[in-house]
Amino acid sequence: MAELGSKGVTAGKIASNVQKKLTRAQEKVLQKLGKADETKDEQFEQCVQNFNKQLSEGTRLQKDLRTYLASVKAMHEASKKLTECLQEVYEPDWPGREDTNKIAENNDLLWTDFHQKLVDQALLTMDTYLGQFPDIKSRIAKRGRKLVDYDSARHHFEALQTAKKKDETKIAKAEEELVKAQKVFEEMNVDLQEELPSLWNSRVGFYVNTFQSIAGLEENFHKEMSKLNQNLHDVLLGLDKQYSANAFPVKAQPSDSTPAKANKSPSPPPDGSPITSPETKTVNHELESSTLEAPGTSIPKSPSQPAEAAHAGAEAAGSEAAAGAEASKTEADSGSSSLPAVVVETFPATVNGTVEGGASSERADMPPGFLFKVQAMHDYTATDSDELQLKAGDVVLVIPFENPEEQDEGWLMGVKESDWIQHKELDQCRGVFPENFTERVQ
Repeated sequence: MAELGSKGVTAGKIASNVQKKLTRAQEKVLQKLGKADETKDEQFEQCVQNFNKQLSEGTRLQKDLRTYLASVKAMHEASKKLTECLQEVYEPDWPGREDTNKIAENNDLLWTDFHQKLVDQALLTMDTYLGQFPDIKSRIAKRGRKLVDYDSARHHFEALQTAKKKDETKIAKAEEELVKAQKVFEEMNVDLQEELPSLWNSRVGFYVNTFQSIAGLEENFHKEMSKLNQNLHDVLLGLDKQYSANAFPVKAQPSDSTPAKANKSPSPPPDGSPITSPETKTVNHELESSTLEAPGTSIPKSPSQPAEAAHAGAEAAGSEAAAGAEASKTEADSGSSSLPAVVVETFPATVNGTVEGGASSERADMPPGFLFKVQAMHDYTATDSDELQLKAGDVVLVIPFENPEEQDEGWLMGVKESDWIQHKELDQCRGVFPENFTERVQ
């Protein structure tokens, strides 16, 4: 019996709610058609406009603040990797090794503390500030429904009073419903009339406190970071002073032709005849100046040769000098012209091991409007339903926004490559993500 009773109450409540919705819908239609007057409160409507504007501004500020925090975290990771690189290249025997390790540790702690304070003093405060809007928004909507109920009860009461055939019982009941609807509406209206202006005025103090906190945290962070950078500068300056006096000469590799050039000297042939074709040597494709000299000047006299033979050889060498020089020039020209030609071979451009010519077929498998690919460098946790959840290594196919005016600076629209390959559903899989968490790969 209890269950039947509870079901009966539930069914009656549902029927009552359905009747209310029908009555409200009928009243709104009559008001739009001009057959029923509508109770208006211009002051309250202005408060509602201010409320919607304040909610929109707060939501945008929250989103931009989250983007800022994500950028701070990304900068922290980049700075950490840079200091780790310095520690790896800084050799143990160099002066200031311990100082650089301490500076790197303090740098990491400073970034972590800065990010955490931004979360505590800015983001959490922002979340608390926006947390009061959903309740007020639902009360504004409820107040609108109660206003329609009040107007409907008022019109019903007026219709009964102006009827030709009056029914006092119905008039009394209609009056009672009118008084009840008016009371419920006025209670909600009075509360909102007090809260909405107060909430609108509170935005100034909230904005001041939020941006003052961010500015103060940034100022302290940059002061401390400046001290660490100065300490690192001093350590590196000391290292430079200690090692700047040391010379690091670059020794040239000896040429294979150098010893031969120094030791090699032409000797006369056994019969005493002069050398008619001097040897032409090239180093780096330049002629040696010594090889263009007259051959006779570099031929030593042999003790076994008679003086006459030597004299005859000198005269023959004099007559052959011009021919030898001409032969040297001809050989040099032929040597320079016989240099190996540079052959340039062209190959088709490839991207990630794929011939670029196949880009058209690859783009055919991409979502409509595909722009390029990016890869997530860090994990990103989605905070809104329209954002993508990213893990480091995820590949995202970037596509344009349907409405370019909706794109915020630093945010991209895309679909994860794995989701696109599996589902091929763009509307269900796409979302926005911060650009600074990714790196372009194509």
